[in-house]
Amino acid sequence: MEENAISLKEISKSFGTVKVLDNVDFDLKKGSVHALVGGNGAGKSTLMKILTGVYSHDQGTILVDGKPAEMKTYSDAVNKGISLIFQELSLIPTLSIVENIFLNRELSRFRVLSKAKMRTRSLELLAELGISADPSMLIKDLDVGVCQMIEIAKAMAVNARVIIMDEPTASLTEKETETLFGLVGQLKKKGVSIIYISHRMNEVFKICDEISVLRNGKVVAHRKTADYTLETLIGDIIGNKERKAFVHTSREDQISDETLLEVRNLSMGLRLQDVSFRLRRGEILGFAGLMASGRTETLEALFGVQPSDSGTVILEGTPRRFRSVQEAIRAGVVLIPEDRRREGLVLEHSVLENLCLPNLNGLMRGFKLNRRLAGELASDSVDEFKVKTPSVQTVMEDLSGGNQQKVVIAKWLKTKPKVLMMDEPTAGIDIGAKAEIMQLVRDFASKKNGVIFVSSELTELMAVCDRVLIFQKGRIVGEMLASQIQDEEVLQHAIQH
Repeated sequence: MEENAISLKEISKSFGTVKVLDNVDFDLKKGSVHALVGGNGAGKSTLMKILTGVYSHDQGTILVDGKPAEMKTYSDAVNKGISLIFQELSLIPTLSIVENIFLNRELSRFRVLSKAKMRTRSLELLAELGISADPSMLIKDLDVGVCQMIEIAKAMAVNARVIIMDEPTASLTEKETETLFGLVGQLKKKGVSIIYISHRMNEVFKICDEISVLRNGKVVAHRKTADYTLETLIGDIIGNKERKAFVHTSREDQISDETLLEVRNLSMGLRLQDVSFRLRRGEILGFAGLMASGRTETLEALFGVQPSDSGTVILEGTPRRFRSVQEAIRAGVVLIPEDRRREGLVLEHSVLENLCLPNLNGLMRGFKLNRRLAGELASDSVDEFKVKTPSVQTVMEDLSGGNQQKVVIAKWLKTKPKVLMMDEPTAGIDIGAKAEIMQLVRDFASKKNGVIFVSSELTELMAVCDRVLIFQKGRIVGEMLASQIQDEEVLQHAIQH
């Protein structure tokens, strides 16, 4: 009996003169979870699109259950039992949950739609995923995390034997993530094979049996997960030279005693209660805590997104209260939001247009945009922040997640802020881009600015922050200096205690 559910042999693919995949071999064992990791442009998405018939390959062979298979269309893959859960949601907002789950594969009897049967099956799938939603609800009325779980329900509805999960937890809460991990375990027991693509290394180590690393279109490493450590995996993904970005280096000589931002007794209903802290010039201050602990709420209150009930904000010695985002920006306080696609970018617009949006005051001549100045700002930003894009006229949605995030950071740093607030700034991006962003943060702080860094990735908090505040239930319950955080367990204990 064939041990592999999928085998890709010597797969190569070029776009014009650029070779994206170079003789890639990849084997997915039956009933296993195999992680496919690598940086932006490594070839992960291209390889999966070839497997699912979205792209054709220039050379190589695809085997399903040991037999050669041609994947000319996505339907060919689905008919072979292969299902892809897209990183970017493919649901139709104006249709219901049940209509999305069974779209183009409706259940019928005697050419009549079996609506009752589809509803019953949808309820079963939703219950299995821990979702308490009525199948008749429209997608546009649901949270993005629930929508991601419905993408998974679509794959389960056709009893897929191979499921490709591309950043499946990017929009999920901790509870939803744990539900997903439980589901992955159940699918394995049923013999379902899973290709798991994620930039979150802790997830890879938690649920994957094997790891393959792609770099520059080639498989550079393949090992059982148990044979990897985080350090060796990072080394394989980005090369040893970038590994230092994830190691904390003392910055005490760059941190002033002068207070840049002070917050006193900030409150907002039950979401925030008497939050007080100070941020010094040159300091990178971390916020750690569980979802809804008060981390994001504090940033939104400071940025004028959510009005606070009470409290005092003192910026450079002057009391301030930002009643709008515009007031915060003018004062030199900016926020990199958690959801860059919904809140940080206009995806249908170009790189140039997104970079110009917060900087229009300096680019306008009368009532017209000075296109020369706009072009110079965009070109300088792309060069300075190492944004990989064909041109500044490229539409944002065509860029990788890491490069999208660099544009978000660049557009705000071009406003010359004094305080940079970042909410999950490395979510859904590869380790190489993470390393670059963490260095941008260090460089910004070194110029006597201040940074508030919110992340669920404890290794990043440990690597980049000089001090970490612990949030629980809308309050600050603890403070730790970088020197006090010896390992991830110490920080995790503080968060959970």
